[in-house]
Formats: sequence, structure tokens, C-alpha cells
Amino acid sequence: MDQENVFNSALKVNEGIPQPDSLNQEAIKRLKSLKSSILPASDYVEGILKGDIVMLSKAITLIESSLSTHQKVAQEVIALCLPHSGKAVRLGITGVPGAGKSTFIEALGMYLVEKQHKIAVLAIDPSSQRSKGSILGDKTRMEQLATHPNAYIRPSASAGTLGGVARKTRESIILCEAAGFDTILVETVGVGQSEIAVHSMVDFFLLILISGAGDELQGIKRGIMEMADGIVVNKADGDNIMKANRAKAECENALHLYPAAESGVDTKVLTCSSIENTGIAEVWEMVWNFILETRQNGFLEHKRVQQAVQIMHDSIHQQIMAHFYGDQKIQEQLPQTELAIREQTLSSYIGAARLIEAYFAGLKNV
Repeated sequence: MDQENVFNSALKVNEGIPQPDSLNQEAIKRLKSLKSSILPASDYVEGILKGDIVMLSKAITLIESSLSTHQKVAQEVIALCLPHSGKAVRLGITGVPGAGKSTFIEALGMYLVEKQHKIAVLAIDPSSQRSKGSILGDKTRMEQLATHPNAYIRPSASAGTLGGVARKTRESIILCEAAGFDTILVETVGVGQSEIAVHSMVDFFLLILISGAGDELQGIKRGIMEMADGIVVNKADGDNIMKANRAKAECENALHLYPAAESGVDTKVLTCSSIENTGIAEVWEMVWNFILETRQNGFLEHKRVQQAVQIMHDSIHQQIMAHFYGDQKIQEQLPQTELAIREQTLSSYIGAARLIEAYFAGLKNV
């Protein structure tokens, strides 16, 4: 077979498409630039206080970093921003899957920015337990709000922490308040009892249900209902209006069975439609009236003081965990201990006790 026939033959092997590099070179460049572009804490704070969104984003990225060099600067930034925080309304939003939390947040956010409010949305995306990755898609779900000059949306991966709350959400709230945002919305992934984590950092905790909930109320844990400062039945539009009103009545009846709210303000149940923008103004009125009443009766200040104490305890737990697993002796013994537990030659409890004993023994020798 001559050369021309070989070229036209079906037996000819074409060259394949060049395979891309297994490493994301652009991501590597960004990481290297982040390491080399750490600014003094005062520069971050100066930008934040001026309302510089780029500097705010860089500072939040810094506090989300687990590198010790980043954390040192990040803690300085937080300490300098702290005196300028605390004036915003902090609203936590949770709900059953499919309740339309992101759509509701965009509708509420657009209502607020049109009223000249500046809002920051800390949207927590669930991380994969296997890859630790996250879609971070809230900016695509909030197209209008994401482009508004008085709104700032910061999607963060939950990193597997309780309630889907990013490990540094509390610090992000402080920075956003220092940057001049008067309303902070914290969206959770809505995964059950873990909303306790969000409840411990906001002033008002809003539970969103689906219109036509009916028997779905049985699937809502009593603890979440008791924590809620307000309940909204979403998607109350079209053929769902009657079902939404019925769900509202069922929620109101259920709330009568619970103890009185610690805030001294009765928990209200409303209906709304995020698509049709109906009931949104009433939801904000409910939130704002709650803030005014709890300021007057002293509960809001009391709650924030309790939250500050809780932050201290959480910080202690995090630092102890980081110090424990960062200890060289623990890092040496941990793989063998895990292997012994997998081979069922050692119980989990004894393994944990031995590691803790080794850790404290190492501290005594320092």
C-alpha cells in the first residue's frame, strides 16, 4: 500500500488530543501570589473601613486560610475591625431542602437595597465529605443581587463543620459590619439540628418552609421550631396559596405547644412568594419589629454577650484541636493507632486515651 493509500486508510492511527496538565497551573499561580502578597493588617483594615469590596474579599480569604502565617495577620485584622462592628442586623436563614432559600434571599435582598440598605450575604455551600469540594453556586442563583452595588455575596464552603457553617463565618460578619453593611444574611445548607451553629451568631433566626407543607411538619425537628424567631411559608403563589395558608395555620397551632420564647417576643408565621415578591415587606417588618422589641427589653444585648462567650469557647476548642493534631508526637503515633483500630486489635476508646496521654506527657516535658 503506497503512502497516499495509507493516509486515507481506516487503519491509519490519528494523533490523539494532547492531554491537559494534571495540575491546575493557574490555581498554583494564585496560591503562590496569595502567599507572597500578604499585606500588613493595617492595610486590610484601612480598605475595609473605606468600604473597599476587593480588600474585604481579600481579608475574608485570609481568615479562611488555615496557614499559620495567614492566621496571625487575620487575627490582627479582626481585632482592629471589632470596634467598628456590631451595628448591623444579623439574620440567619434556614429551611428544608427545596424551600427556596436562595430565591427568598435574593427577593429580600433586592427589597432591602431598594430601601437604601447595604446587605452582605454569607451563603454557606455544603462541602463534599469525600473531596472537600464545593460548588459555591449562590452567586449564579442570585443574579440580580450579585450585581447590585449595595450588595455583597460571599459564598463559602462549609468544610464539613457543624450546620454547614463555614469555620470563619463569625469573623466574616465582623469584617462585613466594619465595611459598612447594615444587614448581614447568613444562609445555612439546612441539614437539621446543626442550625444551632447559625443560631449562635445571629440576632434573628428565620425558618423557611415549603407551601403545602402539611405532613412535612412532622419531619421538622422540634429543636429547630423552638429556635426560630419567625417562620415563613414560601411559594405561596398560584394553586399553592390555599395550601400555604393551611400550613401557616398548622405551624401556628404547633407553636402554641412550645414554651414561651426566651426573647419575650411571640414567634410569628407568615406566607410569601419569592417569585412574585409578595409578602417580602411583611417578613422584613417582622424582623425589624423583633429587633426593636428585643433592644428595648434588653434581650438583644444579652444574646450578643452570650454569643461572645460562646465564640470564646468555640475558639478554645478549635485551637486545642489544631495544637493536638499539629503535635509531632501525635502525628507520629496517629497512623499506627488508626491502623490498630482498623485491624480491631485496639479499641477506639483506648486508642484515644493513649494519644491524649502521649500529648499531655509531651507538654510536661516542654
